[in-house]
Amino acid sequence: MTENQTWVTEFILLGFPLSPSMQMLLFGLFSLFYVLTLLGNGVILGLISLDPRLHTPMYFFLSHLAIVDISYASNNVPKMLVNLLNKKNTISFVPCIMQTFLYMAFAHTECLILVVMSHDRYVAICHPLRYSVIMSWRVCTVQAVASWTCGSLLALVHVGLILRLPFCGPHEINHFFCEILSVLKLACADTKLNQVVILAASVFVLVGPLCLVLGSYARILAAILRIQSAEGRRKAFSTCSSHLCVVGLFFGSAIVMYMSPKSRHPEEQQKILSLFYSLFNPMLNPLIYSLRNKEVKGAFRRVLWKDRLM
Repeated sequence: MTENQTWVTEFILLGFPLSPSMQMLLFGLFSLFYVLTLLGNGVILGLISLDPRLHTPMYFFLSHLAIVDISYASNNVPKMLVNLLNKKNTISFVPCIMQTFLYMAFAHTECLILVVMSHDRYVAICHPLRYSVIMSWRVCTVQAVASWTCGSLLALVHVGLILRLPFCGPHEINHFFCEILSVLKLACADTKLNQVVILAASVFVLVGPLCLVLGSYARILAAILRIQSAEGRRKAFSTCSSHLCVVGLFFGSAIVMYMSPKSRHPEEQQKILSLFYSLFNPMLNPLIYSLRNKEVKGAFRRVLWKDRLM
């Protein structure tokens, strides 16, 4: 870190400028949501590890999605909850940059995990006889490792470009965590290169993957309509609709956040959207997959029955 970057040693997170009573209400509400996020994704991970019937590529990727959601929420939400109780919400420069890195790494990784999950469903429905060959455990492991690696490397690029900028003041971040766009507004230099890289990364991890997902599901839909069995069509639709719900929630909010034109209140909009995919989306993912998935509900019943027998 160069000398001019140490001019600002800490930032102030403005968070939600509300009355103390409203902040206490938000603290209780967000704490409940965070606990539900940990419990929901933790239950998904536990069921997948305990039930041999869920040891398939689909649930292997779902376990990675649950890990990303837990990590994603844990990176932002605890600090936000602490700030709701404190009057002076400060964060040092290095923890702030680390928070930005982890936030970007988990976001990019989730995008790529959702893509490989759609590819898994495409192979399962369109090429069922070759599924075990195409989606071997070696291929699944490579896809998962590649998703985590690419997500981390892209985040490292963003952080590297931020560290080249001088931060000499102001030091107030109008957000509840060190979100990259809000941090860049405080730089005392031209940030056009950072903006271009953010846009390019958004095309790479948002638009490109979304097109791949939609292409996969267009072919999946065509294959489902050719299934003769009504039960087979229902099962295929149930599995795929759960994944599409998650894809729509995550990609939709992220595209609006980073690729839509600036609104009249961009900073407030950023807070709401960031809150959605930092807290609400990780909480909703296990609910979507468990409530709409008979295999997950069956695994839950088997685990409970096994505990009763013991």
